Amino acid sequence: MTLHYNRTRERDKRRSLRNNTSGAESKLWWRLRGKQLGTKFRRQHSIDSYIVDLYAPSCKLAIEVDGDSHFTAQAVEYDLQRTAHRERFGIEVIRFTNAEVLENIEAVLDAISPAVKRRNHPQTPPC
Repeated sequence: MTLHYNRTRERDKRRSLRNNTSGAESKLWWRLRGKQLGTKFRRQHSIDSYIVDLYAPSCKLAIEVDGDSHFTAQAVEYDLQRTAHRERFGIEVIRFTNAEVLENIEAVLDAISPAVKRRNHPQTPPC
């Protein structure tokens, strides 16, 4: 699995992103760190050459916090490609805008929490 996750050649890029996070991403990180939602999240986790803002490896849940640069036609297409690539690994991607995180962090956490629970404890099909 290390062939796909946190490749050494992406280390400097991940470190740079961690040291230069947006205000929204930092705000969300402080509410997710330390297993506050019952699972460990990592910041700037790479999957192949794509880097996820926040990632919970135990439940394969990626959180992306999108700023203004994500709303051009080219960026939307690129984000779709990245999401499709992650989904091939069984990773669910949840996206929020900077404004959503900054203006209503509780609603953002309310959206993340059930995804964590669902992915940590999948429903067993009835017999």
